[in-house]
Amino acid sequence: MKIFFDKYLNDEFRFEKYQIIGIILLIISFSGVFGWLYEFVFYRINDGRFSFQGGNFLPWVNIYAIGSILILLSTYKIKKRPVLVFVVSGIVTGILEYFSGLAIYKICNGLRLWDYNTEIWNFGNIGGFICFRSILVFSLCGLFLMYVIVPLFIKISFKLKKRTFLIISISICSIFIIDELYNLIIARLFNLTSANDFYSSLGWKYPIK
Repeated sequence: MKIFFDKYLNDEFRFEKYQIIGIILLIISFSGVFGWLYEFVFYRINDGRFSFQGGNFLPWVNIYAIGSILILLSTYKIKKRPVLVFVVSGIVTGILEYFSGLAIYKICNGLRLWDYNTEIWNFGNIGGFICFRSILVFSLCGLFLMYVIVPLFIKISFKLKKRTFLIISISICSIFIIDELYNLIIARLFNLTSANDFYSSLGWKYPIK
């Protein structure tokens, strides 16, 4: 395993296009679920009730998937320097969170999908869109992603046959993307039951009011 990890750090692997695609799809899938689990636990502590974040039926939050790809792109070449990976991860995801929250607030007439003004551990809160705790968590997640998850998916990509690897990665990611598109577009266009309707009927807190 040490030999494999050293090769990873030293960029000694040569990937085929299908491996790159499959690895990215797995990262998108994993990171969205990981983000949902983090928020599920945090909001259970913060609110004392169950909260289903993400806007979908499945436990997946899209901003974590986007953030993970930004971390991958911005830190892959500097992965031999974990301190720098930690710092850059916090910067790129912090920018993503702040401007995403601000854009949603401005475009959707004051809608907030998260609000650090009302949450615990919100030191360094800026406009309710970002705080020190979120940056710290994202920085730590960047280390976890680059030194555990990415090497794991790379290893899987070499272990499995091309067809098997693509079927698994495409199938898993497609499920989450279809769920996202249904709730974001289809349910609204055709007035169908959305994840918001379903989980609200269960009495769960839901981010979209």
